[in-house]
Amino acid sequence: MTDIAKGLSNELAEIVERRGSSVVRVESSRMPGSGIVWSAEGVIVAASHSIEGEDGIEVGLADGANVPAALVGRDPSTDVAVLRASTAGLSVPLWTDPAGVKVGNLVLGLSRPGRSVRASLGIVSVRGEAWRAPSGGLLDQYVQTDLARHPGFSGSLLVGVTGEAIGLNTAGLLRGATLAISGPTLRRVVEALLTHGAVQRGFLGIGTYPVRLPAPLVKEAGQPAALMLVSIEPGSPADKAGLRLGDALLTFAGQTLKHPSDLLGLLDAERIGSEVAVRLLRSGELRDLALTVGARNG
Repeated sequence: MTDIAKGLSNELAEIVERRGSSVVRVESSRMPGSGIVWSAEGVIVAASHSIEGEDGIEVGLADGANVPAALVGRDPSTDVAVLRASTAGLSVPLWTDPAGVKVGNLVLGLSRPGRSVRASLGIVSVRGEAWRAPSGGLLDQYVQTDLARHPGFSGSLLVGVTGEAIGLNTAGLLRGATLAISGPTLRRVVEALLTHGAVQRGFLGIGTYPVRLPAPLVKEAGQPAALMLVSIEPGSPADKAGLRLGDALLTFAGQTLKHPSDLLGLLDAERIGSEVAVRLLRSGELRDLALTVGARNG
């Protein structure tokens, strides 16, 4: 082994030893996942999809102790959950600005599927800017790596070779991809969960299904597809605005709708209480309506 390789190997081992204390095991009714210490007072951030139910959750600490934890809240759209463990004096990682992460950088994934920390080495494959997940959640930035998935991967800590935390690893946001949710997104979601127990989102009270429009209507609608309303909750914003079952939604706030995720992405908390223009097809005729977006937690 050359001196350079040996030096790098020792540096990586030191990072694992130093940052491994900020990674915990999260045990619920599913296979154990991992979590990251968010605050020394026992706040833990984990992957939402790896936690089933709200009872019987335990956190395995770096010193080998198991302590009970309560689910503060979760946001499935960003796959983030917040736990509060019955402990204090935990080691909090130092977070880095994701803007400094580059494709090709070496990274470490630190998980705790058992009593000991597990480390894996990889590289940054993609560093993306703002991105809307298929579930509707907004990620300010994200990092995709070539780290292999293994038991305890989701909820694990992604760190760079300087030892600074980059994000929370998850395999639950995009099928077949291992992504890391960066610090700014985690901070925004965690603060909302700690404050409200949920992330507020706009609410219309509808169920939709994507449909292709008949050829004679494509020219009039100006697009080949739309969202057909298959359910409307009584008393909901959509109901109050006069939307009907069978209506085909074309646009919302001027944005074309072709898939349910298109609409989800337009229902951020900032829309709550605002009046929005909606264009639709009803019995083959174009209609323009206005509705006031309601609020839903979660």
